Amino acid sequence: VEETRIHILPSLNPDGYEKAYEGGSELGGWSLGRWTHDGIDINNNFPDLNTLLWEAEDRQNIPRKVPNHYIAIPEWFLSENATVAVETRAVIAWMEKIPFVLGGNLQGGELVVAYPYDMVRSLWKTQEPSPTPDDHVFRWLAYSYASTHRLMTDARRRVCHTEDFQKEDGTVNGASWHTVAGSLNDFSYLHTNCFELSIYVGCDKFPHESELPEEWENNRESLIVFMEQVHRGIKGVVRDSHGRGMGRGIPNVIISVEGINHDIRTASDGDYWRLLNPGEYVVTAKAEGFASSTKNCMVGYDMGATQCDFTLSKTNLARIREIMEKFGKQPISLPARRLKLRGRKRRQRG
Repeated sequence: VEETRIHILPSLNPDGYEKAYEGGSELGGWSLGRWTHDGIDINNNFPDLNTLLWEAEDRQNIPRKVPNHYIAIPEWFLSENATVAVETRAVIAWMEKIPFVLGGNLQGGELVVAYPYDMVRSLWKTQEPSPTPDDHVFRWLAYSYASTHRLMTDARRRVCHTEDFQKEDGTVNGASWHTVAGSLNDFSYLHTNCFELSIYVGCDKFPHESELPEEWENNRESLIVFMEQVHRGIKGVVRDSHGRGMGRGIPNVIISVEGINHDIRTASDGDYWRLLNPGEYVVTAKAEGFASSTKNCMVGYDMGATQCDFTLSKTNLARIREIMEKFGKQPISLPARRLKLRGRKRRQRG
């Protein structure tokens, strides 16, 4: 806890919670709490970036036109007329402000941990596995919670409803359970650096107050173990090698891992965190105006992210521009320079 920045949002839908509380837990009145005050279901109110990504992949536009990460929010979604909850906009602003690494949204009504993608790729199907490029990492994150929960992987426990997730080690790919477009998990993965999962902590959707102490005991160890996973993988700082920014961190550097078609970026001060399972990885740091740098980074089984720092040097063109701007001049366009020299030679010959 002392080495982890923990942010807690008590309720994503406070108005809905009040409705559920008034309805009570016995006769299903809690179902009114699914919607916001304006009647919007936040569970699928985030931008559908999956479709943008998959269409770009089909057209082979990645990463030339569309990146495989930090996908921009469509303009229509940002307009005032869009059907977007106030709560949704607030959460997006929160996620864009703070460089979260790992997130879990806690829900009730089942005993399972669901990991992205939550949306199927085949339009004519309602259920099918839809793995992310980081599927192995997400599976481990989900299992780290489920395996330490007091009931999720207990073969003797009763099934909450009709599906026995205990047979799947208490985890499930979201899209293979039920497809949702515009989920928080998918949006978080495709628009930020954060790996987000949905954690269903108990069979009751809205448990009675008297049941909360037992539910706390069921989930206490799992919550701690899950938060510890943020220290698994690699981390580091990407710095400028010389010039006015010598030694300073470089923001928005793309961190790529060979074999995983999903990148992340450095924060405003040049540091980054990249969740990975144990193994050896070839990692590249690249930024506009800098020569890229590649190195091998080893992730061990012991808890604690491996330090993997980078130092980038400006490209020759970037250095020329920096020097020219320093003296109040603009860089000379090379094609224009060649034409000017050719004109001089012609006059000399004449």
